[in-house]
Amino acid sequence: MRITVVGTGYVGLVVGAGLAEHGNDVVCVDIDPEKVRTLQRGRIPIFEPGLEELVKRNRSEKRLSFTLELTKAVRRSEIVFIAVSTPEGASGDADIGQVYAVARDIGRAITGYTVVVIKSTVPVGTATRVREAIERETKHPFSVVNNPEFLKQGAAVDDFLKPSRVVVGAEDSRGAEVLKRLYVPLTRTGAPILIMDHASAELAKYAANAMLATRVSFMNEIANVAEQVGANIDYVRQAIATDPRIGSAFLFPGVGYGGSCFPKDVKALQSTARATGYESKLLAAVVAVNDNQRVRFVEKLKGHFGALNGKCFGVWGLAFKPRTDDMREAPSVPIIEQLLIEGAEVQAYDPQAEKAARRIFGSDLSFVKGSYDAIKGVDALVILTEWNEFREPDFEKMRSLMRSPVIFDGRNLFSPEQMRNQGFTYISIGRQS
Repeated sequence: MRITVVGTGYVGLVVGAGLAEHGNDVVCVDIDPEKVRTLQRGRIPIFEPGLEELVKRNRSEKRLSFTLELTKAVRRSEIVFIAVSTPEGASGDADIGQVYAVARDIGRAITGYTVVVIKSTVPVGTATRVREAIERETKHPFSVVNNPEFLKQGAAVDDFLKPSRVVVGAEDSRGAEVLKRLYVPLTRTGAPILIMDHASAELAKYAANAMLATRVSFMNEIANVAEQVGANIDYVRQAIATDPRIGSAFLFPGVGYGGSCFPKDVKALQSTARATGYESKLLAAVVAVNDNQRVRFVEKLKGHFGALNGKCFGVWGLAFKPRTDDMREAPSVPIIEQLLIEGAEVQAYDPQAEKAARRIFGSDLSFVKGSYDAIKGVDALVILTEWNEFREPDFEKMRSLMRSPVIFDGRNLFSPEQMRNQGFTYISIGRQS
């Protein structure tokens, strides 16, 4: 099929390259000339495992191309995906201005039947308003379909090529059938293609992210209780994770969730509910627990050292999760900002996120090139992202480099017993020191 994808962020680029991988002729459109030039040279502006190789391979096979020319791309395509950003608005709702702008451009461009697919995460009612926006611009037939993505950063390529399910929101059979044909090659292992109405598909994406965010906040709340009562959250987690009704996913305590999806989507769902007159106390609690988890972590540092003024901290990990360079809503940001406010010095290392972090912090903290460089002369190590390279360090070398052998572990990488045996003062989440 001939396909256009509008937007070359995490979602658009993965979708475009993934569809090209299955033999489709895909053009990706963006308004940023520098980004398009970069992609045309075979380089990608983000870090996502496996994506650069996927892009290069499909470019070389002439199945994937990049352009600034939306009208030309739309007119040669049977399917047009809208995959632009829907950032958090001033009141917590999703800002979908870019979606509507693209929809109007598509409406002006189409010359025959076209399936317009909303891939961006959007609130309930967006598909209807997109259809109305296109109708005002064209007399040609078209279908509007909602097709939310369920990609995990750090595993997005595999998630797209091997989806657990495909959700299609459609209110005409013609558009639904086109999407079903498109996704058949990706669902040969038995993943279901779920056809439903627009509103249900739109709500499903927000509900999925809110459920996962709820599990994260729930485990952090239980971890906080464990600290108070002298329990070990690792044992608690194992006990509940082996219950088949619960399972093990998203049950690891830490300094909270971040990224481009969970924070804004939970708040957008709150806003959607509030617009109907319903105030979700559960979602409000999920957000509050997440925000408080960063505060509690800094309080642990203050509880150990007293005043933080003049202290030097080494930080391992800046990205909101491993296997990505994404700093959006990363827990590291408010934690480091508070350390700086308290008068501390910070020297930080992240395998991929330094460039993005420099845009946030500038010269307010020192960036170093390796994990051991980050701990030279520090009063304590602070672990904020669970990169694999941090899991098996040379503890003897660490002690020799640090001013004092103290570790605040926001991701529970090590066992308290192991760290005591290694001669460290070790403070983690939901476990006794």
